[in-house]
Amino acid sequence: MIYYIPPINLLGKGCLKDLVQPLKNLKCKKAFVVSDKFLTNNGTVEKVTNILKEANLEFTVYNDVKPNPTVTNVENGYKILVEEKCDIVITIGGGSPQDCGKAIAVLATNGGSIKDYEGINKTSNKSLPIVAITTTAGTSAEVTINYVITDEERHVKMIMVDTNSLAAITVNDPELMLEKPAALTAATGMDALTHAIEAVVAKGAMDVTNCTALYAIKEIFDYLPTAVKNGHDVNAREQMCYSCFLNGIAFSNAGLGNVHAMAHQLGGLYDLPHGVCNAMLLPIVEEENAKHVPEKFRPIAKVIGLDTENVSKHRHKYGTNKITKEKKKSLFSRLADAFVNPFTIILFCLALVSCVTDMILPYFSLFGSNPDDFNCLTVVIIATMVVISGTLRFVQESRSGDAAEKLLDMITTTCTVTRKEEGKQEIKLDEVVVGDIVYLSAGDM
Repeated sequence: MIYYIPPINLLGKGCLKDLVQPLKNLKCKKAFVVSDKFLTNNGTVEKVTNILKEANLEFTVYNDVKPNPTVTNVENGYKILVEEKCDIVITIGGGSPQDCGKAIAVLATNGGSIKDYEGINKTSNKSLPIVAITTTAGTSAEVTINYVITDEERHVKMIMVDTNSLAAITVNDPELMLEKPAALTAATGMDALTHAIEAVVAKGAMDVTNCTALYAIKEIFDYLPTAVKNGHDVNAREQMCYSCFLNGIAFSNAGLGNVHAMAHQLGGLYDLPHGVCNAMLLPIVEEENAKHVPEKFRPIAKVIGLDTENVSKHRHKYGTNKITKEKKKSLFSRLADAFVNPFTIILFCLALVSCVTDMILPYFSLFGSNPDDFNCLTVVIIATMVVISGTLRFVQESRSGDAAEKLLDMITTTCTVTRKEEGKQEIKLDEVVVGDIVYLSAGDM
């Protein structure tokens, strides 16, 4: 077993000031600082550059990174890094600056296009030294061997898993997170929760990764609500820092699953916040996973305080440890299921009553006062309603036959997104989700 973790990790309140000596030890001459305009304008970048000055390290700042960083962001940053002759990359921010900085550092020692490195361990050389300073408690990008870059031409997120991109130093200082908005805190917190849960459920999970992931789940349940309600609660922020560090080293080694496989593509298609995509998909995917590997969910339930002693009585809902394939129903069985339901039974009873009695509004027939005429019309109307109801239900049941199509129905009926392009055209998720997301999902890593 090979377990990857950055060699130096600064954790806790005020730990940014401890960065000076580790920076000096790297013996680099000029830093390429990767961040975004928001963190530049609110003074966070300046707090870091003051540390660089104290360490006698020259620097240049690149702050044009957008949320869900693109190939263009990487190429533009790499060009400036070469022009400025920088020999170390310092990333400041959440997942977007972290991922963009990793990509630039990889290009600096491997050349080519970042598209060349999509996949697993495609590079030959270790990246430039990376000092990863996170300002969100969620992505854990600072401690992982993963980074994600959006190919704006294909509208997909390229996932790189590369040990050569592992940071040399990481910084998790909660004091850099106090001004983070509640919505961003919630979204990144749900990203963290998804990381931890998927690390436990993943095929690559081990005892050592389960230990850190399960503790992270408990901490997130305990402290994320407080951090969202009161962003200046330093203790809650600090505990979220610890949990994200722990789940980061867990999923970096155990892998993730279908939530992230689909969330990355959903974000790539519609430029949505990654944490929001995870939050939307997490309960749907894990409900399906729980049917097949319920034993992986018992320790999760236990750490968040749920009853795990009587789980056996719910076995009929969650399935057994052995994966079983549901027998496909015949066409006749599916038609019977569609047409035999409470609504059609009530309609049948009404039709029966109208046939055996002359007491149902006999003098209000559309064809005159003959009760038989009215009863005939009533039977025709009711029979038509039965056929329409049954047919609609049959179509609905046919469309929702597997997890992927149920997921599509959920997304289609609950989510409308705005594409962040020219004109901000509002679009509704439809069958393209199945074509470009569900079937692009890589399965459990």
